[in-house]
Amino acid sequence: MKVAMYYANDDVRTEEMDRPKPGPGEAVMRVMSSGLCGSDVMQWYRRDKVPLVLGHEVSGEVVEVGEGVTKLSAGDRIVAAHHVPCLDCHYCNNGHESVCDTLRKTSFHPGGFSEYLRLPAINVDRGVFPLPAGMTHDEGTFVEPLACVLRAQRAGRVGPGKSVLVIGSGISGVLHVALARALGAEFVAATDHVPCRLEAAQKAGANITIKAAYDVTIAFTDANGGRGADTVILTAGVPSATQQAFQTIDRGGTIVFFAPAPEGAEIALPVNDLFWKQEITLTSTYAASPAEHIEAMELISSGRVNVKDFITHTLPLEQTQEGFRLVAEGKESIKVIIRPQE
Repeated sequence: MKVAMYYANDDVRTEEMDRPKPGPGEAVMRVMSSGLCGSDVMQWYRRDKVPLVLGHEVSGEVVEVGEGVTKLSAGDRIVAAHHVPCLDCHYCNNGHESVCDTLRKTSFHPGGFSEYLRLPAINVDRGVFPLPAGMTHDEGTFVEPLACVLRAQRAGRVGPGKSVLVIGSGISGVLHVALARALGAEFVAATDHVPCRLEAAQKAGANITIKAAYDVTIAFTDANGGRGADTVILTAGVPSATQQAFQTIDRGGTIVFFAPAPEGAEIALPVNDLFWKQEITLTSTYAASPAEHIEAMELISSGRVNVKDFITHTLPLEQTQEGFRLVAEGKESIKVIIRPQE
């Protein structure tokens, strides 16, 4: 089978690999659509692991199951999660499934940028979700990223009547805007420096969009009746974005660190301004639980979160290098999807 082998952001090669076979409890899926995630182009995070096949936002069809598998059959349309928790450790039992040791060790083989992949038994058991009849495989690639967004917004206490500032309007930021509106947020603003991203945030439901170079705090508070944000979600990890979050959060608010920062980045905390008498919470989330994947699927299939409008590029496997360029540069694309069967 063909795979897109990653060596660097500017070095992704179409190579041949043996098609995987399922062992006991396992399954093999034909990958129909695989989304490119911003984490895929974090070159510093991958450099000691290359070469490898990336791609974890996958939707496809079961083609073969191993001995003992009863919940799946050939032809089933599915979405698969690459990370799954044990559901029985200290972290899982306390609502922190995404920091479970098992979750951080699990994955499928070889990766979503391939014609076929093997789902280990633990993924088959708790990380495979039927794709609703009316949902396309391209839409299915949004289940995993929306599940991550859902987890973050729960940590950020987003809900009816709240005001939300989303800093960064790549695909994660756009999904945050759309979900915040779906959850009933009263006022949502989004920032970025790329015009097409601001347009996408507006289409997702942002009340206002703000160019990142402007005074974000003044623009937000002026539009929000003089108040800061109840929740600030950082989908950009650069220091200037973090400072905007510190300056715009309202008393009693929550700042969610959703995106990683550049390698080795550190921030200085203005302790008195942020915490003393302010009751401001800083929090972060990573990945998502199986339950959040199921809820994300329902949000998409019901139309509460419309993801189709954010797909800007669909490419065959042989053009995965172009997909990495588009995502790494971040100037022309919102969501890039690889279709390995084309």
